[in-house]
Amino acid sequence: MKYRSLIQNFQGIAFQTDRNFIPIFMHGAVKEITGHTEEELMSRAKWKEIILPEDLPLLLKEEERIRDSTCNKYAKVDFRITHRDGKIRWLHEIYQKVLGKDGNPKLYQGTIYDITERKETEEFLANIKIARQREIHHRIKNNLQVISSLLDLQAEKFNNMECVTNSEVLEAFRESQDRVISIALIHEELHEGEGTEKLNFSPYLQKLIGNLFQTYRLGDAAISLKTELEENIFFDMDIAVPLGLIVNELVSNSLKHAFSNGKNGEIRIRLSRNDKLGHLREEIGPEGESTEFNLTVSDNGKGIPETVNLENPETLGLQLVSILVNQLEGEIELNRENGTEFSMRFKVENKL
Repeated sequence: MKYRSLIQNFQGIAFQTDRNFIPIFMHGAVKEITGHTEEELMSRAKWKEIILPEDLPLLLKEEERIRDSTCNKYAKVDFRITHRDGKIRWLHEIYQKVLGKDGNPKLYQGTIYDITERKETEEFLANIKIARQREIHHRIKNNLQVISSLLDLQAEKFNNMECVTNSEVLEAFRESQDRVISIALIHEELHEGEGTEKLNFSPYLQKLIGNLFQTYRLGDAAISLKTELEENIFFDMDIAVPLGLIVNELVSNSLKHAFSNGKNGEIRIRLSRNDKLGHLREEIGPEGESTEFNLTVSDNGKGIPETVNLENPETLGLQLVSILVNQLEGEIELNRENGTEFSMRFKVENKL
């Protein structure tokens, strides 16, 4: 009675076959798993009939392997069957070789479990991984195209010059290197974020600006940095890349031109939501709405010349800033009081 109760409540199928793998008995959740009764499956032909044709060779190969093996007494295999209702089910079979007194296989016994749900979950996760890999490759391709376009702009600048000095070439290479690093840091931060699709932008800015300060060491000048970066501001790649390049251009411009002759000074960077209550909300607001942000890069240096016009800039760096601000559908203002201040406003649509 105990044995019968155990088999009746067993969530899988317990079976025995003879040495030719013809079923001797099949008990348990036979009908639930296959849609057929135990009696219907008590023949090798019927059991093999419900196995998907493309999976049958694998099952036969496993049977042959365990039959011929002198040491391996266990085998396991995953395969698919067609349930009586027409749906495909995944099964996991574990079976054991039972030897006779002569040392030859006497029979085989084992269990079968329905693993359809697990397999569907694995397939779902695999598809997500594939989709994510495609998205990553797409983003990398797009960012490489951005880099290529930046180099084209740099090359065009030299084409319009009658004479190019070595120092100008070296400076151009350094500028290009800074732009590439600003994009590479984004990929690095995303990777360290364990697969998240959004970048925690304030820590990224700290790294980016730190790299720029290391690159542009200005003699004995004590250029200090003051940052006011709101925490938990997350941007996706479409926002992070152009915004990172904008900061790169504006900060490097201050480091190169605002403090000549070893003059000390300060560079200030501020990033915040314009909504004063923004920091009290969740990371993003309701889907479909947008959040406005403000980015300010300023210095107390000698100031930018009055001849510089943001609407029609002559330098490559400011041309790039203008292009990227337009790409973000933002607005930027230039204030020349007490040094130089670039103030940019832009909106980001909230997405779940």
